[in-house]
Amino acid sequence: MPELPEVETIARGLQQRITGDVIESIWLGSKPEPLKSSASEIAGALQARKIAAVRRSGKHIVFDLESAGNKKRNAQWIVHLGMTGSLVVCTPDSDREKHTHAVLQLASGRELRFVDPRRFGRLSVIERFAAPGAEPLEISFEDFAKLFRSRKTPIKSALLNQGLLSGVGNIYADEALFRAAIRPRRRAASLTRDDLRKLHQALKRVLKEAIRLGGSSISNYVDSNGDEGSFQIKHRVYGRECKPCFVCKTPIKRIVIAGRSSHYCPKCQK
Repeated sequence: MPELPEVETIARGLQQRITGDVIESIWLGSKPEPLKSSASEIAGALQARKIAAVRRSGKHIVFDLESAGNKKRNAQWIVHLGMTGSLVVCTPDSDREKHTHAVLQLASGRELRFVDPRRFGRLSVIERFAAPGAEPLEISFEDFAKLFRSRKTPIKSALLNQGLLSGVGNIYADEALFRAAIRPRRRAASLTRDDLRKLHQALKRVLKEAIRLGGSSISNYVDSNGDEGSFQIKHRVYGRECKPCFVCKTPIKRIVIAGRSSHYCPKCQK
C-alpha cells in the first residue's frame, strides 16, 4: 500500500503538472468498489472544475477544485490509493490499462487516469477533508510524546494507528524503529522521553529521505509520470528477513504484530 512518501511524491508531481487545468469531462468505470461517493456525485462535482491545487493529507490525495465560470460551490476530490492504486497523467492515445476506473479529460488535452487492479482504492467528493490523525512531518516532539504516553499497545501498532499519526505505514514504521533502536513489540507507554525523542527524529528523517527518493517501489507503485521510486535500496530492515543487519550482521527477524509483518534487528533494537 502506498504510504506517506509515495502519496506525497504523487501529489507533488500532480501539483506541478496539472494545477490550473480544467476538467472538461469524466469517465467512470462500471466497478462499484472504488466509488465512495456515487458516480453522479463525483461527475457533478468534477466536471467543468478548475484544479486549484493537489496535495496530500495523511494517505489521501486531495484535489482542491474551483468553479470554472459557474455558480457551483468549491469542492474537493479525495483519492485513496488503497494497495495498488495509481494516478497517471498521459495523452489520450496512450493504451488504457485493464483496471482503469476513472479518466478525467483535461482542457490541456491530457488525461488523468486512476488505475487500481485490486480495487481497494477509493474515490469521493467532499466540501472539506481532514485526515484523522496528526501530520508526522509537522508534529512537535511534545505532541508526539503525548500520543503514546498511556498506550499499552506495541509501539509498532501505535505508529500504524491512523487516528494518531496519518500516513505512517508498515515500511516506514519498521525503518524508523530500527533507526531509533526500539523493538516493535515494546509497549508504547514503556518508552522513555529519550526513546520517544529518537523515534520522533528518526521517523521524520526516514519520511523526508523517502520523499526525496520518490518513495519505495516494492510492488507496483509508480509516481504520476509512471516512474518508480528508489528508497527501497535504503531499507535497513523492511523485507530483509534472515539477511544480515547492516550494522551488526545479526540476521533480521520477522514477526507478526496485530496481523502485520514487522522486521527488526534483535541485537540493535532493544
